[in-house]
Amino acid sequence: MAKKIAIVTDSNSGITQAQAKELGLHVLPMPFMINNETFYEDITLTQEQFYERLAEGADVITSQPTPDSIMKLWDELLKDYDEIVHIPMSSGLSGSCQSAMMLAEDYDGKIAVVNNQRISVTQRQSALDALQLTEHGMDAFQIKEFLENDKFNSSIYIMLDTLYYLKKGGRITPAAAALGTILKLKPVLQIQGDKLDAFAKARTVSQGKSIMVNAIRNDMEKRFGGVSNDNIWLQIAYTYDIDAALQLKDEVQSQFPGFDIHMDPLSLSVACHIGPGALAVACCKKIRN
Repeated sequence: MAKKIAIVTDSNSGITQAQAKELGLHVLPMPFMINNETFYEDITLTQEQFYERLAEGADVITSQPTPDSIMKLWDELLKDYDEIVHIPMSSGLSGSCQSAMMLAEDYDGKIAVVNNQRISVTQRQSALDALQLTEHGMDAFQIKEFLENDKFNSSIYIMLDTLYYLKKGGRITPAAAALGTILKLKPVLQIQGDKLDAFAKARTVSQGKSIMVNAIRNDMEKRFGGVSNDNIWLQIAYTYDIDAALQLKDEVQSQFPGFDIHMDPLSLSVACHIGPGALAVACCKKIRN
């Protein structure tokens, strides 16, 4: 008989608690410290409240889920399921993957922690892929192996509206941030594998959008086997400004007619480091049955 497998991810995937219920997934809320008080994304902290606090200049720090909160969720699920596939955010951007791996050692091989270096809309897609793989009768460790082998089949490009938050979080040098501010540059960053890297500098928003669209098209053609809706999931993500995101979605749709584009706000753990007004274009290779 096939094993019953639970799929767990965290709120960095952008999957809300309500969506998780609909999809048959389980989402661990990421904790935040705001002026030394703890909040949980989508449970005690909404997107609106988060950006209000950010605008007020509050001290916002991301935190890892506590070992206790992870084990409590796992223990609860193991009453109904035989195994768990746990898909945390990229190990390059947080220590939560490493922590989950250590905790899983005490569960007698019932928990497979996936280190496939995804975040936001691409992490969401991994959780949906895992769900699909359970339907094909794979066990938790076969799913882990599949997703880890598939990890480089995704790309994200993010254009920032401001360098202030990257500088505040110590992710870039103050000199680089000052230069970007003086020149009013719109930096485009890339998440590929486990790093958030500089990719290009745009002078205008429209130039930044073209850079991202061209980079995604290039990845589809050269790395993912061609520009085709049968082959690629295409995604848009954003922080705070939904109108700008909807406009980007229309522009991307005109460049990739026939594609079904999924759009989500970037999770607050990412927004902490890049601030409001960011726009992202992402894609993942579809898994073949």
